[in-house]
Amino acid sequence: MGQAQPPRMKSSDSAVDVSSLHGSDRHDDLTLTDKVIAATGPNANPRLAQIMPSLVRHLHDFAREVNLTVDEWTTGIELINACGRMSDDRRNETQLLCDILGLETLVDEITANLLSSGAATPSAILGPFYREDAPLLPNDSSIVQDLNPAVSWYKQAVENSAYISGRVLSSDSTPICNAIVDVWHTAPNGLYEQQDPEQPDMNLRGRFATDEDGRYAFYCLRPAPYPIPDDGPAGQFLKMLDRHPYRPGHIHFIVSGPAHRPLTTQIFDDRDEYIAKDSVFAVKDDLIVTFQPREGDPKGRWALEYDFVLDPVA
Repeated sequence: MGQAQPPRMKSSDSAVDVSSLHGSDRHDDLTLTDKVIAATGPNANPRLAQIMPSLVRHLHDFAREVNLTVDEWTTGIELINACGRMSDDRRNETQLLCDILGLETLVDEITANLLSSGAATPSAILGPFYREDAPLLPNDSSIVQDLNPAVSWYKQAVENSAYISGRVLSSDSTPICNAIVDVWHTAPNGLYEQQDPEQPDMNLRGRFATDEDGRYAFYCLRPAPYPIPDDGPAGQFLKMLDRHPYRPGHIHFIVSGPAHRPLTTQIFDDRDEYIAKDSVFAVKDDLIVTFQPREGDPKGRWALEYDFVLDPVA
């Protein structure tokens, strides 16, 4: 993956005194906003025609409120460009930038309010490290590949080996057969497999089909907290805001079933100290889980029973 250099602000950069630039001292064209909105043509995309006036007004009002300078605007543009240059099918840096601003969580909540019946499992953000076409595995198999004592985090993996099982249900509690549970999480070193050349391809990822009772089951690891990557513009931006980078330990899921609306969500381990201060604001109380000790299973020291509930397609 190419390394995009984030835009740099000089250490001497500081807040600009804008107190003298308001009111009658302004010289920008206050009719510009209305002109931009009025330029939209009669055959514009209907949704764009609906939302663009609001977007333009908010953007222009923001620029006027903070007296945005050309240098600052250019730095912001380069930040977005640098995110684009770093993004590919293994990592979405622009999405990560949205995450640390809370935008993906907000949009996720708005979408859930529009579409969910209220009975479904709460959604959570996709995140920037999802990969399509994870291996389709039989139930009761493991997403942990090639674990052996030579792996640097072998001890942590053994101590946190876990068995997760449950059902996928419709909102009326009917089991959903042939639902797909797509799961992924980081290794104990805090890295997803595409970030870590020492991990096998698609490590700690898998898809599982539910049986006739709607059940799924697999082995994985209790999730570990980790800092979002600081090797790109989003991480550098977070540092400039003097914010901590840590996400609480979590496991990602996309759950889909025939004639049901797909669910993108996460579950969060309640032992984690960052539960109350997630750097991307994704934690919801209903998604916090408690792993229980598991006895008599050499492949898993912890267990979690968790049911997913999907909304039928209207």
